[in-house]
Amino acid sequence: MPEEKAIRIPPRGTRGARQPWGGALAKVFQPLINMQISRYRRSKVPTAPVMMGFPTVVLTTVGARTGVERTHMLGGFPDGDDAWLIVASKAGAATHPAWFINLAKKPDQIWLEVGNRKLRVVADSLQGKEREQALARIAEVAPRYGEYPKKTDREIPVIRLTPAG
Repeated sequence: MPEEKAIRIPPRGTRGARQPWGGALAKVFQPLINMQISRYRRSKVPTAPVMMGFPTVVLTTVGARTGVERTHMLGGFPDGDDAWLIVASKAGAATHPAWFINLAKKPDQIWLEVGNRKLRVVADSLQGKEREQALARIAEVAPRYGEYPKKTDREIPVIRLTPAG
């Protein structure tokens, strides 16, 4: 059974891509995002649906401050048997995505949906050469992920998720 490990939160960056969809604009797009997640959940296959040219997963975490469940659709890349990689890229922004902070602060409350399967998962933040190699493999499938580190001086976390218990 995988053991829950502490997830290191790297420092914020001093530069990065702007996120025009934050704040009020995010609220405007939330119904569209919810519709995408709902459509994903109606999937009948056990594999990750492909959107924008790469596989996607649904990640649910619990808010570090609020305690409220938060659900996000992300690029999710298979990494061997029953393991997936996700990237806390935030498109190369200087700050980490909220889901990453939640995952790090509440590592015992993470769920992953891959196709029609939902499972509680354990997160492992990859470091050093392992992180770099994983990011390179992801960039082969989804080249945009290879561009994000060029936009920021923040270390972009790469997380391996494996089934809990």
